[in-house]
Amino acid sequence: MSYMLMIMEPVGQRTERGVDAGKEVYARMLRFTDDLKARGVLLASESLASQDKGVRVQVRSGRSRLVDGPFAEAKEMIGGFFLLNCKTHDEALAIAAQCPAAEWCTVEVREAAPCYA
Repeated sequence: MSYMLMIMEPVGQRTERGVDAGKEVYARMLRFTDDLKARGVLLASESLASQDKGVRVQVRSGRSRLVDGPFAEAKEMIGGFFLLNCKTHDEALAIAAQCPAAEWCTVEVREAAPCYA
C-alpha cells in the first residue's frame, strides 16, 4: 500500500533556524532518505520551497483565482514529503517515528486512496 508522510513545518521555522543549522537538518533528512531507499520502501521524496514561493489556484464557476504566498492564515506549511510502499499502516507509522523531522515538525501519515473512499 502507498502511504505519504507529509512534513508539516511551522511557518518561519526555516528563517529562525538559519542556513547552517538548516543544512545540518537537511543532511539528516538525506541520510533518512538513503535508508528508506536501501530498505526498498521509498517511492518518491522531495523537500519543498517555503510557502512564500507558493501560489494557490482555485477555479470557481469557470474562473481561476490565484493567491500568491505567503499565506497569512497558515500556521504550518508542507515542507516536504515521502511517498512509501509499506505492507501495513503500522509500518508507515513506525517509519514516520524514525523520521528526523518528527523532532522539529509534525509528520502526518496518510494512506493513498481515491477521493471517494
